[in-house]
Amino acid sequence: PGVFNVVPGHGRTAGQRLVEHPDVNKISFTGSTATAKRMVQSGSDNLKRFTFELGGKAPHILFADADLDNAINAATASAWRLTGQSCALGSRVLVERSIYARVVEAFRERARAVRVGLPSIDANHMGPQAHREQLEKTLAYVQYGKEDGAELVTGGRRIETPELAPGYFVEPTVFAGVNNQMRIARDEIFGPVASLIPFDGEDEAIAIANDTPYGLTAGLWTRDVGRAHRVASRIEAGMVWVNTYSLLRWSTPYGGFKSSGWGRENGIDALAPYLETRTTVISTTGQFPNLYA
Repeated sequence: PGVFNVVPGHGRTAGQRLVEHPDVNKISFTGSTATAKRMVQSGSDNLKRFTFELGGKAPHILFADADLDNAINAATASAWRLTGQSCALGSRVLVERSIYARVVEAFRERARAVRVGLPSIDANHMGPQAHREQLEKTLAYVQYGKEDGAELVTGGRRIETPELAPGYFVEPTVFAGVNNQMRIARDEIFGPVASLIPFDGEDEAIAIANDTPYGLTAGLWTRDVGRAHRVASRIEAGMVWVNTYSLLRWSTPYGGFKSSGWGRENGIDALAPYLETRTTVISTTGQFPNLYA
């Protein structure tokens, strides 16, 4: 008894109380960066320790020498995974310019093939947004993309068929001609919106990938082993996938750089924040010299 307890309640009540309580020494939280900042302020009175797994705006980089069929499989899967409601979403798709047109067309075709519908039906690929506020946010960012000059390739509308109109369903959305200063490229939307950004060469790809306040995950596709090591080592993200995406194991540390979090989950690294190291030094003689004799 007491090893594991469940305290139900909303963040502003139960969560706030746990964060402020002096008997709680450590908090692990998965959620938004804004909420984490408030938690740090609330827990500062007793220097409470935190582990945070927060937001992301992951770059998914496709080099021209990649196995393009598999790269497109992974990029389209990660762009709309969990209806876009994932902090590890590969929503910024960075594409080398020589293959850009082909990737844009592939995204258009895949988006139109996604079966959006009730999640209780196994044949469907994508369900609804979590609530009305998230639906409105996703649709607002579609409008921001248009206003900022991106090309809406496909999607971007609420689905209002008789069956789905009562729910918060959005079409899988693809924007082309995106640059990294646009709001759809900088902000975590948490909806099924993919932004396709062209680049020329490794240095530009890395510069675009790192030009974000987030740093949770990243992905890259290349047949060049040297490039894989060079690029992965320069990307500011806690988890970098090469020639795959969203592959996780309990033993691999997972967490973010910058505004994507503090500390790591999984693996031996996840244990340290829960431990207090004590050093005890015992003299076997009990003798201590008089320094002033």
